[in-house]
Amino acid sequence: QVQLVETGGGLVQTGGSLRLSCEASGSIFRIYAMDWYRQAPGKQRELVAAITSGGSTNYADSVKGRFTISRDNTKNTVYLQMNSLKPEDTAVYYCNAEITTYAGGYYRNDDYWGQGTQVTVSS
Repeated sequence: QVQLVETGGGLVQTGGSLRLSCEASGSIFRIYAMDWYRQAPGKQRELVAAITSGGSTNYADSVKGRFTISRDNTKNTVYLQMNSLKPEDTAVYYCNAEITTYAGGYYRNDDYWGQGTQVTVSS
């Protein structure tokens, strides 16, 4: 079993900053890509930022230059530093990871999601 636990959400004023963390735990053999998605009320879930196991990153156009994704492979943790926040960044932010687990003599590759953390930016 694998769990992804996000922390760091909250309420912040326009122009403020927040740092989200997501730690993976369980029978982890290897973690590949780790991503952050968000879903605002009435909208589809969208990819915000992604980082490969080697550290290559990709961002949605709407957050380029304001958000930074990083990871600590020794801690199985991915971070999202969010600066210059805008009201349109308000959403539930979800962590996603592609993880290979090893249990009972078998390897298995699956996609895992965290429970989500609310980010609210007031105008």
